[in-house]
Amino acid sequence: MSIVTVQLGQCGNQIGFEVFDALFSDSHCPQGLCSKRENEAYRASCKERFFSEEENGVPIARAVLVDMEPKVINQTLSKAAHSGRWKYGQHSCFCQKQGSGNNWAYGYSVHGPRHEESIMNLIQKEVEKCDSLNGFFIIMSMAGGTGSGLGAFVTQNLQDQYSNSLKMNQIIWPYGTGEVIVQNYNSILTLSHLYRSSDALLVHENDAVHKICAKLMNIKQISFRDINQVLAHQLGSVFQPTYSGEGSFHYRRNPLGIDWQVRPPLSGLPTRGKMSLNKESHFNTSIANLVILRGKDVHSAELGAFKDPALYTSWLEPVHAFSVWKTQRAFSKYEKSAALVSNSQFLVKPLDTIVGKAWNMFASKAYIHQYTKFGIEEEDFLDSFTLLEQVIASYCNLGF
Repeated sequence: MSIVTVQLGQCGNQIGFEVFDALFSDSHCPQGLCSKRENEAYRASCKERFFSEEENGVPIARAVLVDMEPKVINQTLSKAAHSGRWKYGQHSCFCQKQGSGNNWAYGYSVHGPRHEESIMNLIQKEVEKCDSLNGFFIIMSMAGGTGSGLGAFVTQNLQDQYSNSLKMNQIIWPYGTGEVIVQNYNSILTLSHLYRSSDALLVHENDAVHKICAKLMNIKQISFRDINQVLAHQLGSVFQPTYSGEGSFHYRRNPLGIDWQVRPPLSGLPTRGKMSLNKESHFNTSIANLVILRGKDVHSAELGAFKDPALYTSWLEPVHAFSVWKTQRAFSKYEKSAALVSNSQFLVKPLDTIVGKAWNMFASKAYIHQYTKFGIEEEDFLDSFTLLEQVIASYCNLGF
């Protein structure tokens, strides 16, 4: 079951490279915690999932690279080729020099439709290389122009053309004090469109990863590559296969096996400015948690705390909301590691903050003309606000 990765914009392409590099490095680690046969099965499973046929003995990543200018794509292709370990296909990229900065509307309404055929043809070529397609992994930011606007457009096209295949978007949540003045507009438009067309959103907050680099890794001068490598290791530890207990490693159709969406209520939507988040929950209430344990002594790990009903919404039993995957095969250089993927209230406050900031700008008509000139009308903004308010309300209600 293979995954085709779509790397969008500068952010998506740089992270995508680090993800493939982490996956390759891990799968080729000599691990003493499992047998040689099991390690070979692990490596074969990873290759089938993320890499296609070899060219001169070098595996080729199952990926399509998309950006509005060739610079980042060329750098990404070159870095992979010079590694000598794996590479991107020569025809798995698309670039166009013209662009309009960080304008979401240009990526979605102009650049996407203009080059839809070229992009989808490249994706189709990658799909045809798969013996069995599991789905698509789309890596993008949500605050910029290409990664957000074009990413939303491409995801919608994938939903239309591959409705039975999984579409999972990995999105980068912008810094709270970002440099893109319209990042809140771009974010709400991205999230509302992906909510309709994606099967799952994996969210990483720049601020949270920055803290990991500073406080846990003690990096003094933090670069984007430092942040991207942390992201890549987190994603790799989640996406690599787990042991089936029958001498082989396996994936599931849904790589994470958890419930992703809280559907919004049909009525009773509070209006912006009237909804209060002041009533705090005692817990970060969840509807699904997945723990992935890899390495030494994982089978003796105590996970009873995750089965506490207080962690979950009242209409769910922990047995239906909590999953655990264990494998003795360690990830990368770590003797043991744990990853938690959670669908919970964790993003309620960050989402409410972004929606609030975007609403304040929208109420004063700030920068709206930059979007309307490319076909995004005020009604499109209002639709996005409405949907995301419903999402916020739904997640808030999990704790009651």
